[in-house]
Amino acid sequence: MELQKASQVSKDYGISTRMLRYYEQVGLIKSLRQEDYAYRVYDESAVSRLRQIIVLRKLRVPVKQIISILNNSDAVQIVEIFRQNISQLDKEITALSTVKSILMRFAEEIKEKADVNLKLIGDEALFSIIDTLSFPNNQIKEIKEELSMEELNNASETLNKMMDKDVRIIFLPPMTVATYCARGEGCEGKANDVINKFVMEAGLTKIKPDLRQFGFDCSDGAVGVGEPSKAYEIWVSIPDDMEVPGHLIKRKFNGGMYAAHVLRTWDFQDWRLLKEWVDSSDKYDNAWGEPRWTPDETGSGQGFEEQLNYWGNANRGFRMEDMQLDLLFPIREK
Repeated sequence: MELQKASQVSKDYGISTRMLRYYEQVGLIKSLRQEDYAYRVYDESAVSRLRQIIVLRKLRVPVKQIISILNNSDAVQIVEIFRQNISQLDKEITALSTVKSILMRFAEEIKEKADVNLKLIGDEALFSIIDTLSFPNNQIKEIKEELSMEELNNASETLNKMMDKDVRIIFLPPMTVATYCARGEGCEGKANDVINKFVMEAGLTKIKPDLRQFGFDCSDGAVGVGEPSKAYEIWVSIPDDMEVPGHLIKRKFNGGMYAAHVLRTWDFQDWRLLKEWVDSSDKYDNAWGEPRWTPDETGSGQGFEEQLNYWGNANRGFRMEDMQLDLLFPIREK
């Protein structure tokens, strides 16, 4: 089997390149880098391992348990993990069966009376039944996992909806930044590599210990959540009078107000949820696209992904396991 690039593996198996990087981060698969070749590639062993991971995920086995299963030669422990998942599924099946029965009761009641009267939903006896239901929620705690149902008695909060407590309102100050935009396959990684190299060679962490790093997708046309970027730009803040190498661009950022949210478990669906929060806010307007920096040939006023504690990450060699991102959505007061 020939070595396969990350983009090909992503296409063949229907998972994002970010998911592939996450599986590498937690030690489930390994990629290779050939000499004088910028892209990550996977051999037959890695692809075979990925197929095992996909099968287990389709069976709703959490990533933490997959790590134990694939890195464990003890058959007894592996069987116990599967039994735990079977037990959780039994509980969920029982709860879902109850939910189905109640919904059928609602439908029949409304159909018989030909009247949309929802008093039944507030029935005290029915509430007691619903209040005892419990769904396994281990999936929701796993990094890059599908969201699961929470306790049904908390259903007054719409599932998957970002709440006010999940969002901070911040003002980014004006700053000068050095930027690099990469295009094509692996553009996000390439842009990161260029900026990180500039930071290290310029000694920027010493010159500007409060430096900040931002990135954003600047692809032509819409890119779906989880799909690989076609173009990605990375910024790092620099002193106003600092000169940058010719392959970088120096920009002036005017600052502005943003809705900020720490990325939950590396689930980039949070971009959609953050936008929904902004669009439904009675205090703030969506300011996506509002001019906020010059020059702006790759777009202006977009949202950022800010690498938190960039100074510390730079001094540790930018290890993937240290990364944490803030999602920053441009807003303005109503």
